[in-house]
Amino acid sequence: MLVFISVLMGAALLFGVLWGIKNRQFEDYRKFLDGANLDGEDALNEAYALELRKKEALKKRLEASKNEHEGKGEHDKTNKKL
Repeated sequence: MLVFISVLMGAALLFGVLWGIKNRQFEDYRKFLDGANLDGEDALNEAYALELRKKEALKKRLEASKNEHEGKGEHDKTNKKL
């Protein structure tokens, strides 16, 4: 029963993807060109600043995670010596 339902759902998904390709649901050639042409300088500067903030936040998160793992490792080493 579950195999039949899985096959049916897979067929429906495949049908949906093929229908989308046939009806050009995934093609948007003008999106990137219009976005670059219609965005003002302020919007582009805001997007750039947002990317910088995301990179900085990710960097801080990775450093905090690294420090947390290093701290746990040192704690484990001291417990083993006791």
